Amino acid sequence: MEKDKNLAVLIDGDNIPSKYIKEMMLEIAKYGNPTVKRIYGDWTKPHLNKWKTVLLEHAINPMQQYSYTTGKNATDSAMIIDAMDILYSGKVDGFCIASSDSDFTRLATRIRETGLTVIGIGEKKTPDPFIVACDRFIYLEILHTDEEDEKATAKKQQSKKTVENINPKLIRLIQQSVTDLADDEGWAFLGEVGALIQKKRPSFDARNYGFSKLTPLIQATGKFEIDQRDGGGRYKLIYVRCKE
Repeated sequence: MEKDKNLAVLIDGDNIPSKYIKEMMLEIAKYGNPTVKRIYGDWTKPHLNKWKTVLLEHAINPMQQYSYTTGKNATDSAMIIDAMDILYSGKVDGFCIASSDSDFTRLATRIRETGLTVIGIGEKKTPDPFIVACDRFIYLEILHTDEEDEKATAKKQQSKKTVENINPKLIRLIQQSVTDLADDEGWAFLGEVGALIQKKRPSFDARNYGFSKLTPLIQATGKFEIDQRDGGGRYKLIYVRCKE
């Protein structure tokens, strides 16, 4: 998704902790311009008080949804109805749905059927059906670093940067993707490899394995050759090939 694409950001306030908001909005900005920003919940309930303090700072519009019936999630229904209204308005190029709830699986699928991109954001507890229904799914845990746990997170990520953390299933996924795109000499453009992996596994992110980018992750496996080629100017084109 290009950065000038207009995005509708819809947040499930009952489901997403407010502590993630800063990092979440910074992440969303990488994929487009959030022209619609709404958060849904019953604002008469005390558990949403923490959200109230950060909404103005990030220009997010709170949408009131009363809980009419015990055991029924009215917030989900309101989000889905609004999402369809926004979709039919034709004013956005993609959606960002922030929730860890599988109830939004059909919504994500329906939006993608129209040709628009859907980015999901949620915690690692998010059920697989919602994850695979999105073009890309980002775990909140890899974005969040409070000052009090920054050192602990850095230490944890450092310990993750080992071949042992990179499982055989991941290596096979990368190898197959490289093979699918390889030229006659076995080389594939890394940018295209990353895009293909994302299509095959929407939740894939090098940060899940403690790496900031795909290149160092691939290098850490020891299973691939890396070739940097002149792309003109200050840019380098990175190609990758499976080792025999």
